[in-house]
Amino acid sequence: MIEKLSLVGFGAGGWGSLLLQAGLMTLAVSTVAFLVGLLVGTLVAWARVSGSGPVRALASAYVSVFRGVPDILVIYLFFFGGRQFLTAIGTAVGIPGPFEVSGFVAGALAVGLISSASQSEVLRGAYQAVPKGTIEAGSVVGMTRLTLFRRVIVPQALVTAIPGLGNQWQGVVKDSAVVSVTGLVEIMRQVAVASGSTREYLLFAGAGAALYLIITTLSEQITRAAERSVRHGEKGKAA
Repeated sequence: MIEKLSLVGFGAGGWGSLLLQAGLMTLAVSTVAFLVGLLVGTLVAWARVSGSGPVRALASAYVSVFRGVPDILVIYLFFFGGRQFLTAIGTAVGIPGPFEVSGFVAGALAVGLISSASQSEVLRGAYQAVPKGTIEAGSVVGMTRLTLFRRVIVPQALVTAIPGLGNQWQGVVKDSAVVSVTGLVEIMRQVAVASGSTREYLLFAGAGAALYLIITTLSEQITRAAERSVRHGEKGKAA
């Protein structure tokens, strides 16, 4: 038993350092994907709240598509489809291929765009939760749109948005597992390689699960701390 556990350790013959590196890669790709989702989701939420009829319809269609298509299919589209697209462009302009697509970039973009659809709903709901009277009062006292957004809408919307965005982050971390199909060595890929090499499938699956649980548990604590901070700030302003 001790000999088996040494396989996930940091000693000679242990996979501990490689698993740790894979955990850091999972964090990296998840962070980039979440930020991509937040940026695109903000634009989509703005389009659905403030855009014209056609813009709102386009934003709604975007949300429906990325919430309805399987994650792995989107990753295949970016990774394998991206190769074909770049090769076709290169051939058209006289640059010989084939061209490679980074697994990190393709995976982060794919997971980020998938997440952006759900994040846009969180942000839209948070904006709509801000009392209209508060916004009208800010306008009456002469606040510019930028000042109103920065000092009234954002602080109040964050109270509602942070728990939802925290859930979206947890989802991005779990969705990052499918990025392993691109060959990127994150947790799932390293678990598969280690399991195949040692035939200790249960041991390394448990180690992978432990890494995900560490990341998600720490993330939950950070989200709760951020939520308490925002709520405390709101109470301080009210006082």
